[in-house]
Amino acid sequence: MESVCRVKRSRLQSVLASFFSPSLVVAVLSVAGCATATSSSRVSNVPGIGNMSRGEPIPDPRVGLRAGKTDAAEAVWNLRVLSKTAPPEKFAGITNSDLSFLGPYAIQGNYNGYQVWDISNPSSPTIKTAYVCPASQSDVSVYKNLLFVSGEGLSGRIDCGTQGVKDTVSKDRLRGLRIFDISDIANPKNVGNVQTCRGSHTHTVLVDPKDPDNVYVYISGSAGVRSPSELAGCVKLTPDKDPNSALFRIEVIKVPLAHPEQAAIVSSPRIFNDLVAPARHGESPEDIAEAKKAAAEARAKGGYTAMIFGTERVLPPMFINPQLDSIVKARGGTGAPTAADSAALRTALPGIIAKLIGEQPSGSGPRPGPTQCHDITVYPAIGLAGGACEGYGFLLDIRDPEHPVRIAAVADSNFSYWHSATFNNDGTKILFSDEWGGGGQPKCRATDRREWGSDAIFTIVDGKMQFQSYYKLPAPQTKFENCVAHNGSLIPIPGRDVMVQAWYQGGISVFDWTDPAHPREIAYFDRGPADSTRMASGGSWSAYWYNGVIVSSEISRGLDIFELTPSAYVSQNEIDAAKTVRVDYLNTQGQPKFVWPASFSLARAYVDQLARSNGLGAARIAAVRQALASAENSSGAQRRGALTQLATQLDGDATGSVDSAKARTLAATVRILAAASS
Repeated sequence: MESVCRVKRSRLQSVLASFFSPSLVVAVLSVAGCATATSSSRVSNVPGIGNMSRGEPIPDPRVGLRAGKTDAAEAVWNLRVLSKTAPPEKFAGITNSDLSFLGPYAIQGNYNGYQVWDISNPSSPTIKTAYVCPASQSDVSVYKNLLFVSGEGLSGRIDCGTQGVKDTVSKDRLRGLRIFDISDIANPKNVGNVQTCRGSHTHTVLVDPKDPDNVYVYISGSAGVRSPSELAGCVKLTPDKDPNSALFRIEVIKVPLAHPEQAAIVSSPRIFNDLVAPARHGESPEDIAEAKKAAAEARAKGGYTAMIFGTERVLPPMFINPQLDSIVKARGGTGAPTAADSAALRTALPGIIAKLIGEQPSGSGPRPGPTQCHDITVYPAIGLAGGACEGYGFLLDIRDPEHPVRIAAVADSNFSYWHSATFNNDGTKILFSDEWGGGGQPKCRATDRREWGSDAIFTIVDGKMQFQSYYKLPAPQTKFENCVAHNGSLIPIPGRDVMVQAWYQGGISVFDWTDPAHPREIAYFDRGPADSTRMASGGSWSAYWYNGVIVSSEISRGLDIFELTPSAYVSQNEIDAAKTVRVDYLNTQGQPKFVWPASFSLARAYVDQLARSNGLGAARIAAVRQALASAENSSGAQRRGALTQLATQLDGDATGSVDSAKARTLAATVRILAAASS
């Protein structure tokens, strides 16, 4: 059962994080797959999973790229690479995570802290701040002069020290939310911390338009519940045994902007009530066979294995060695472990794993559903949030920010782990990503099903979500490339739903889901594997559009910046119109509503779309383009008159157009341009 399994996996992650590097934790967890063996509810011929666009290069140049940590071969289509910048010394070799943006700065989380990049010249980013403050996984968000950073692992310290936390219970441990004052962004100051029972794997900043004095932070914690001796009130029992359970809830933190040091948890909404565990797909036959083979080989060589989530798994030395050391110390010995110590560990391993995984809820009825969300995307302009919550996708009413209410939930046996959510700009659709394999496995191989590890696209009708299609990276990746759907954002191309998305070592993919039943890739960038002989850390964690460029957080290689180039799928006018949308800051999990200022590039973008859809005849398209060019070259009353006349003509065109809505939108834009003429 995936939901309970994921709780156990989170507890295992919490313990492993105290011993291992973040990349190794991912690798260890990736072999501890959690899906149960049930049949898929949809078949592979579902519309929208081919994803190929007419004119895309064939054969796909992403297939067979040369491997390399710093010199891998690259494939790029309909994008221009502006810069590739290595991390500063103290962050080299440490996992880069998510991104946030403020003014000219890109703030990049890292398991060793965070980096602030000045990207005012995107072709040559410069480091403004490299703030060392180790934590897992250092999710970042900004609002005005405040920076919020997540911490979940056992080794994060309140004082940001690098020595970690050795004690099981410690007043020095930070698991929750850090708050920094970045008024002087070169010299951040930690002004507050909010501890939570399960830490903060991710968080979401909600700016309530009705409350200018506070911001709200939704905490999604996925680690094991900490000891009440370390944080009072933390209960690890399931709700059927203790109603105060820290499971099956999120935390809402209220942050007074004038006094961020007073930030505190104000509610713990149980948005998971009454859900049962959904059906899940099993692992692929290839993965099952590979796990069985690896376990047999390890046993033959004297290695250690254990049954984890129903499958025999190989336990790595960095997990085994501390266990052996503990056995040696327990008997008062020193030096290398003996054969008797090894035998004792083999006997004890089932109990150790069971303790790490934790108990299952009691009772004989249906198993409960998810216990936490991985990520929540709030869209204040429409009063809704999308919750990617393990086994379900949620639609939440957030009009009362302290008390979000679940209004809809969807499940899909093709999804393993609902990871993140993105609305389209008008709030009529929502896309959820599936992080099958936890981000550490190669899930884009030619043998992997197209529905698994993909995006699922839904329309929203009367507060309900209706499935339309899947989208998955079209190019197969190798068995040495961790690849699955991950973090992305909308690109503000007017009148269309276009998104850029990270796929770890699958690179980044730009796709159009305006037609939710038939999403299509329209641009991409990819590198070869970080290593051609083994799985190695790398790939794009996040890829977001920000004020005219696409910024990608590369897990091991640093910061990449791209720009769209015109193609058969996106015109220069559409790109120019997208660049007119400017925001002061961006947290992708706090989705802004795009508003396009009236401009000639916006009008031309709509004309290009009418030409692409055959919404107007070729002769009429040419005449409209000529009229716009002539008006732009005039001014004052002459421009106003020409544009007013054109708008009236376009109103008439809309009546007989096969794309009448777009023709009316164009007419309205031209009319606004006329009114602005002086």
